[in-house]
Amino acid sequence: MTRTPEAKSRRSRRLLVVVAAGLVAVALVVDSIARQALAGDRSVDLGVLQLKVAYNTGVAFSMGNQLPPPVLLTVTGLITAGIAVYAWRAAPTSSWSSIVGLGAIFAGAAANVIDRTLDGKVTDYLHTGWFPTFNLADTFLSCGVALLLAAQFVESCSAESKVSTS
Repeated sequence: MTRTPEAKSRRSRRLLVVVAAGLVAVALVVDSIARQALAGDRSVDLGVLQLKVAYNTGVAFSMGNQLPPPVLLTVTGLITAGIAVYAWRAAPTSSWSSIVGLGAIFAGAAANVIDRTLDGKVTDYLHTGWFPTFNLADTFLSCGVALLLAAQFVESCSAESKVSTS
């Protein structure tokens, strides 16, 4: 069975969309559950991690929380759109692990933009006490970056070993 570049491109982009859509859905459902279950200053202590709701009107680490919500929504929306375009274009030539990483990055950014669109703030609920409170979308974004970097590192090491053996 011959695999054409077009077929690989379709499969790669399909994987990107499935990963991103699935993770966005999970993040938004968990956000909703957290808002309901942890309403009224309720919290759950899990040892290292505490579940309690906090709202972030800014972006990462509350930066920009003094800016008007429409400005933050526009800027984060444009950044997320840029991530989507990059991921879509990169997917056909990327490894499956890079595609999953790109999908997770986009999903994290998109879920936070969708959450911010609903009421001008992002729902955070994962609290460690030593790090700013964050949410599942932030985790997807961070893990996606780590996976993408690891995939790029492995690919570059593999390419170097091929060059040195030839």
